[in-house]
Amino acid sequence: MSNGRILHTMIRVGDLDRSIGFYTDVMGMQLLRKNENEQYEYTLAFVGYGDESTGAVIELTYNWGTTEYEHGSAFGHIAIGVDDIYATCDTLRAAGANITREPGPVKGGSTEIAFVEDPDGYKIELIQNKSASAGLGK
Repeated sequence: MSNGRILHTMIRVGDLDRSIGFYTDVMGMQLLRKNENEQYEYTLAFVGYGDESTGAVIELTYNWGTTEYEHGSAFGHIAIGVDDIYATCDTLRAAGANITREPGPVKGGSTEIAFVEDPDGYKIELIQNKSASAGLGK
């Protein structure tokens, strides 16, 4: 599949408006589209930093009437590259976001990372852009 590309990552959310607000107002993404399926009682919202034709986005899935999910132990996190991890964390904290790991070098390396949680408890890793593609151990 040499012509394949990642389109989106889907996560289930318990309050769609709250999640859209977090990803747009706090994380700075755009609401790209929203689709409601009355027959099967779910709503999808796609958020991202750009159009799906140019990069991967996040699909927020709200199953009507379900307010929380068990995350299990297999899912790790969504990673987002940022230009200034320290200023980004200050902005996120001021907006009420839960920073679960303060920005700084990864253990055993120099790549600067931080973690923030979305309203449903999903982990989002922030990685300093200058070293985002180098690998965490570098």
